[in-house]
Amino acid sequence: MLKFLEKIFNYLYPLFRDWGMSRNIASYLSLIFNIVILIIIAYAVYYLAKFVLVTLTAIFAQKTKTKFDDFLINNKTTKYTAYLIPFFFIYKAVPIILDKYEYWELIFGKIVGVYIVLLLLWIIRTIFNSLKDYLKQKPEYSDKPIDSFIQVVMMVLWIFGVVIIISKLFGIKHGELLTILGTLSAIIILIFRDTILGFVSSVQVAVNDMVRIGDWITMDKFGADGDVIEINLATVKVRNFDNTITTIPTYALSSDSFQNWRGMQKSDGRRIKRHVLIKTSTIRFLNDDDLNQMKKIQLITPYIESRQAEIEKFNAIHGVDKTLALNGRNMTNLGLFRKYIIQYMLNHPGLNKDMHMMCRQLQSTAHGVPLEIYTFSSDKRWANYEYIMADIFDHIIASVEYFNLEIFELPSQIGHIE
Repeated sequence: MLKFLEKIFNYLYPLFRDWGMSRNIASYLSLIFNIVILIIIAYAVYYLAKFVLVTLTAIFAQKTKTKFDDFLINNKTTKYTAYLIPFFFIYKAVPIILDKYEYWELIFGKIVGVYIVLLLLWIIRTIFNSLKDYLKQKPEYSDKPIDSFIQVVMMVLWIFGVVIIISKLFGIKHGELLTILGTLSAIIILIFRDTILGFVSSVQVAVNDMVRIGDWITMDKFGADGDVIEINLATVKVRNFDNTITTIPTYALSSDSFQNWRGMQKSDGRRIKRHVLIKTSTIRFLNDDDLNQMKKIQLITPYIESRQAEIEKFNAIHGVDKTLALNGRNMTNLGLFRKYIIQYMLNHPGLNKDMHMMCRQLQSTAHGVPLEIYTFSSDKRWANYEYIMADIFDHIIASVEYFNLEIFELPSQIGHIE
């Protein structure tokens, strides 16, 4: 190929000399014609490469089952490759055309060489983007931080590309240039601090499976509460539930605390953990009249009857003096209310009966006795979860008075300020 080019480009100069032209005129005139010929051949090579790589590849991609070639076309990989082929041709032809013009041969050779390096990096970038798009449509890779890994690889390639470009422009050997860069490593680390931290964090996030795309995370420090939509080398983007976007530094995921709700989403239920404050002064023992009245509450009627019979038997055996309610065994309105709440939750269709379910009494406070509901809703969707939880506490708050209990409330302000 090179010998053929030499024959073409070296044909005009002897011809012009045979026509009686001077050496300088023949040289410059042959140079002009050779450049025109080079441009024409380069355009011909480009259109041929474009037809083969773009048009035929597009037709071929439509007939294949794999989607990877479609992503290559969408990211214009074949188009940029078609640009590369004529520039390789020009790069080989420049030393032949400018053989007698060493200075310009050096300048144009460097310019074309730099452009080829940049174009190669750009083609590699489009290939990685195609790979990213291809993997993201695979279920097993859709939640992986692919962007971060691609950015790391591209950063390394760009560093090598810059080294090659500088070497070509200034004639410095690659080894010498890398030695110089090594001495400047401290400055490089300072400049790319966030990027390096982001890279390390991206590896930690991927290896430890801390965050995936699609995870619901909460990070109060950055005001993030929503779904992860993108994980990059430097940032993690979270779409909050109010449709705002919060950007978090990637290294913050390994240095700060955050809450990932993936475990809840994959479990069989979403936890409900909330309490009401029962006014302490309303808690008391129940007498027979109270119990007879509360037997009308159907959910706990069997429990009251069996429990009452058990207590009466115990008190009779031990000769307990029941003229004082404190003596012997008794039922309290708060204890009966707890039993009622348990029975109510067992009959609630929105709760998962196979997971923890309890109504527990917490440490008493100055505001009363906290009665906490600890259970799991079977529906984990946010709106439905909130509805189920509200439904339970609506019922609990409305049920308190039937057990002669009261919920603690701060007294309202009486009167007005003049």
